Amino acid sequence: MHRTDITRDDGTWAGLSLDVGARRQPDLCLFSAERRLLLTQRSRPVLLAAVEEDHCGVEFWRTDGYRSPVAPVRAETARALAGRPDRWAHRFAQALAESADGPLHDGRWLLSPESPLLRWNHGRLPEGEYWGSMVVEGHPDGYIDWFVHSGSWELLPLRPLPDADDSRVKAYRKQARDGTLPPVLLWWVSGLDCHLVLDGHARLAAAIAESVAPSVLHLHRTAPGDEVDAGTEEAVRVYEGELARFAELRALHGTGVPDGAAVAGAALARRLRELRTGQRPSWAWPLPGGEAQWRRVAREVTAPGSWARAMLGP
Repeated sequence: MHRTDITRDDGTWAGLSLDVGARRQPDLCLFSAERRLLLTQRSRPVLLAAVEEDHCGVEFWRTDGYRSPVAPVRAETARALAGRPDRWAHRFAQALAESADGPLHDGRWLLSPESPLLRWNHGRLPEGEYWGSMVVEGHPDGYIDWFVHSGSWELLPLRPLPDADDSRVKAYRKQARDGTLPPVLLWWVSGLDCHLVLDGHARLAAAIAESVAPSVLHLHRTAPGDEVDAGTEEAVRVYEGELARFAELRALHGTGVPDGAAVAGAALARRLRELRTGQRPSWAWPLPGGEAQWRRVAREVTAPGSWARAMLGP
């Protein structure tokens, strides 16, 4: 895996680009079959989901099979990396590259500290109330409503969040107060229209308990290399055209016309950054056996009388 730091126009760090190869199918793999989704980890069922026919939301059933691809973070490491999302991104990227439990597959990805979740509150609610409201409730079953929170972009933990008095949460609550709490690792899954919590369930619970905004690292797919190359050529062509246009204007009207590079350069830089960081839909693999296999898995992992049993029909 090749990593590239992404910076903003002012030189500040904006994210980590991951170019992944030789991993045709991930170990944490999303399968699809006729409005139904199955997330497995090393073939273990982790999440079953069914999109409603009217596309208003998703019913889900969460098993207890999920394991984080990131090793537990020591307190001294948290203190050493506090306030450094770039170093955390490299640490998480290394863990995802080495783990047999993560979602990375061939293509280009971005780990970014920027997320719509960080921008929506605008100070209207206390941080604990806001972040608590973004967590999808229910275990083992629940519902993702695509018409809430501007549809939906919620947080779906892959295992239940621990209670505020859990020993791990208590330790993280101190870090939350000290400003040394490690980021929560989120994976954007377009088929669910929400973020899955890959790592940091206890850290998220601690941030909510202390009513502080957790730092996050947001993982999503970006444009493939050929699309970036084609977009770069087009952006450069437009830039060169602007340079020629401004040169003609300066020849006609003199130095009162601004320099073309000063005007078009920022647009070129912005377009090139968007090509490298723009979000793309997540991939899902066709489920072998289709809907019938999804039903077989649902019968095996869900409890009698559950939502999944009701959906299975005769």
